[in-house]
Amino acid sequence: MNVPTIRGIAAGVKRFMAVDSDNTELLRAQLNALSRLIPLLYFILVANAWVMALTFWGKAPDWLSLYVAMALSAVCAFRLVQWWRRKGVAVTDRQAVRELRRTNKISAVLGVLFPAWAIALFPYGDAYAQSYVGTFVTFAMLSSMLCLIHLRSAAVIVALTVSIPFAAFYASTGIPTLIGTAINLLLVTVGVVIVILIQYRDFTRMVEAQKRTEMLGNENLRVANLDSLTDLPNRRAFFAHLEQTLDVAKAGRARLALGIIDLDGFKPINDLYGHAVGDRLLVAVAERLATLCPSDTFFVSRLGGDEFAYVVANAPDNDALVSQGQAIVEMLRAPFPLPDVTVQVSGSVGIAVYPEMAGDADLLFERADYALYHGKGMKRGGAILFTADHEAQINNDARIEQVLKGADFEQELSVVFQPIVDTRSQATIGFEALARWRSPTLGQVSPGQFIPVAERTGMIGMLTRPLLRKALAAAAKWPEGIRLSFNLSAYDLSSPESALAIVAIIENCPFDSRLLDLEITETAFTHDFGQVQRSIEMLRLLGCGISLDDFGTGYSSLSRLHALPLTKIKIDRSFVTGLDKSPASFKIVKSLLALSRDMGLDCVIEGVETGGEVAALRRLGGLMVQGYFYSAPIREEEVLPYLAGPVERRRAS
Repeated sequence: MNVPTIRGIAAGVKRFMAVDSDNTELLRAQLNALSRLIPLLYFILVANAWVMALTFWGKAPDWLSLYVAMALSAVCAFRLVQWWRRKGVAVTDRQAVRELRRTNKISAVLGVLFPAWAIALFPYGDAYAQSYVGTFVTFAMLSSMLCLIHLRSAAVIVALTVSIPFAAFYASTGIPTLIGTAINLLLVTVGVVIVILIQYRDFTRMVEAQKRTEMLGNENLRVANLDSLTDLPNRRAFFAHLEQTLDVAKAGRARLALGIIDLDGFKPINDLYGHAVGDRLLVAVAERLATLCPSDTFFVSRLGGDEFAYVVANAPDNDALVSQGQAIVEMLRAPFPLPDVTVQVSGSVGIAVYPEMAGDADLLFERADYALYHGKGMKRGGAILFTADHEAQINNDARIEQVLKGADFEQELSVVFQPIVDTRSQATIGFEALARWRSPTLGQVSPGQFIPVAERTGMIGMLTRPLLRKALAAAAKWPEGIRLSFNLSAYDLSSPESALAIVAIIENCPFDSRLLDLEITETAFTHDFGQVQRSIEMLRLLGCGISLDDFGTGYSSLSRLHALPLTKIKIDRSFVTGLDKSPASFKIVKSLLALSRDMGLDCVIEGVETGGEVAALRRLGGLMVQGYFYSAPIREEEVLPYLAGPVERRRAS
């Protein structure tokens, strides 16, 4: 056998007998298993040692039979206590390696000492005592090997240090019975070693399987709490973190803030450029949000769609929180250069603070969401902190909701009409129907209060139908050619049943449907656009005009506008106020009017209140206007007298 082969065998034996210090999971599993079995091993060794000592007491010198037994027992007892105290105690990887290597060494030492002591006692005994020496060595060796089964090297060391020397000793006696015992001992040892190797292999495989299972479980847990698109924590992880952080804040009497971020203008980008660009935009937004603050105080996640949220632990004062929210808004307003296109969105932020405005996670989230909703309704692209005023508004909305649920809409709802005027002839060409509600419980309630509540609660359809019937019945009495504009909610178009109910009301009314303009807002596009499109096409078949209300304040894409059979747009009053004094407003209205002409759509300008605004609109070519300059909304019985009066008196009214 050449030298390289010998070296290879030696290296293999060395690896076989070494502790695998690179396998952390195996190290810990071995140490845990041994901590349960080795105390039993030392108990067996001590018990057998004292049986051996008593067997040779009085036959062998006391120092050999008793004192050596005491010394061996003391060593075993010391190690037993060490292992017993280590049971269930966490150790480092380095400590585990050191303990397992120490076990190998002690196994070798005790594997030599116990058989040597037995051999030293052998000459002092009679035939029965000498035969017991073999029994003692065999029991001690087998129990040690079985208790060390999870540490292959230690078990093999015991087998080698005990069986070979003792078998050689028995064979050297020349006694046939002892020679047979020696051969039997070797055969049993080989068999037990094979069993131990098989069990150790299965043990290591089990540890590896547990490791893979744990890794898979951790990965599943990670995936379950991670947004797959942006790699931010998802909704589940957000609420788990919120609960945990809130518990810490309660224990430490600290403030905690929750912010909800909603992108303004994301849907049109998604519609115009496709979902791939929309997804890349969300990833870019997530990357910006992730760089905001240290992770130990600022936790940001994606709730879903274009909605994100964050938690601020140890929150600063309210002004700082609003400033932080405004910084987020400003950061989102910067253009996003994507691989194929550069896009721009904005964001709105709603913020709520514990403990001032909420005492638990659900309420905190609801109030941040309300602040967001309120902020988007008042002015998009800002950061709104939930305040006591919002809480009062919530209570008021809740009261309105309760009264709405029990209201008799046929009796309590009414319609007023605001004129739409042709600026060239100063003639009234139509009226917009506006809802009014006088509740026996609440009195006169502003549409700005009850309409949003009805939309939020899904009750708006119950209001739309009686209002439409009343408006059509009133318009049927008007002079020929006067148009009626009526507002539909997005919910009125979002299902076939709602749309068919609107169609049935129009068909059953004597008013000419070709003079009816149904107004929708751009919020309808946030619903099922396909269904909205089908509903509008159904209404167009009746001859109704379709107006896009509050044009310019939403975020609908031009592709969506072209996909709908619109006949008219209405420019929101926010662009008209101070038009004659604001160059920016002048340019915006000029652009919107040019866009309407290019699209072949009529245009109505809302909210005209001064003569200067009317004059500016005439210069821009604005032909149809409505607003308090001409008339406030009037009751049904006032419409015919209004139409019969002179234009000057109408403006004065």
